[in-house]
Amino acid sequence: MREPPTRLLDELSRVMTGAVGLAEGARKEADSFLRSQIERILADSEFVTRDEFETVRQMAIAARDENERLAERLAALEAATRK
Repeated sequence: MREPPTRLLDELSRVMTGAVGLAEGARKEADSFLRSQIERILADSEFVTRDEFETVRQMAIAARDENERLAERLAALEAATRK
């Protein structure tokens, strides 16, 4: 005899619920693995902090400004010696 459609639908619903639960578990495991790998890669990398970057940036700006001042001073001294 054939099963009533509601019983068949109940079985199908139970199988689908199990499959969704399995897929959700696999997604969570993959997400956790990916997150741990990214954290490991970032920990092994030699990235600088934003504060360190800004400090070096300010040093470079100051060095460039000083270089421009020294170039102007040298040009003035060279012009003075030509006279």
